[in-house]
Amino acid sequence: MGPMPRTLELFYDVLSPYSWLSFEMLCRYKYIWNIHLRLRPSFIAGIMKDSGNKPPALLPRKAKYLENDIRLLRQHIQVPIQFPKDFFSVILEKGSLLAMRFLTAVNLEQPDMLEKVSRELWMRVWSRDEDITEPQSILAAAENAGMSAEQARGLLEKTSTPQVKNQLRETTEAACKYGAFGLPITVVHLGGQTHMLFGSDRMELLAHLLREKWMGPVPPAVSARL
Repeated sequence: MGPMPRTLELFYDVLSPYSWLSFEMLCRYKYIWNIHLRLRPSFIAGIMKDSGNKPPALLPRKAKYLENDIRLLRQHIQVPIQFPKDFFSVILEKGSLLAMRFLTAVNLEQPDMLEKVSRELWMRVWSRDEDITEPQSILAAAENAGMSAEQARGLLEKTSTPQVKNQLRETTEAACKYGAFGLPITVVHLGGQTHMLFGSDRMELLAHLLREKWMGPVPPAVSARL
């Protein structure tokens, strides 16, 4: 029997494009590194408010940089990510509360579907420029991920329950306690110590902490499948 897998927690919100990049790279490496990956749907607006941070979109220079950065990362990480046409409306007006409550419900009731449904929501907002705020949009994402219409409707109904609302709040508060000021954050649990890494560009440092080999954002075993 080999060593027990190390636990990594990925706190993310589908409104965050960099969360998608971290998500895909960690999902690739969970089959290569000796890790147990816990996906932790969180609410980025709550984290920003708690930390006093502001979205990059509010600063024109950051917004301009972000668009170019995403275009380069699309090629480098091989994720079909691109800017929505009405970026400011998507980020600053519509938000992601219903989507993140739905993912919280998925995590509570059908955790084996969480990865696929999360990816479908990112595909909608950050690849196809589609809505993620209306109930029908959420249901479409769930069904595209392989969930039955009946299952998806049942989980959507649970997004208004205290259990789901409280769970999302508690997960978001947990991210804040780890020191989050934005998303994504990856929390590494090693030998009784906890390390919080912010952003999608800390994978080499993560590999160093885990004493694992970093083989780029698309490791050879994954590249063959893409």
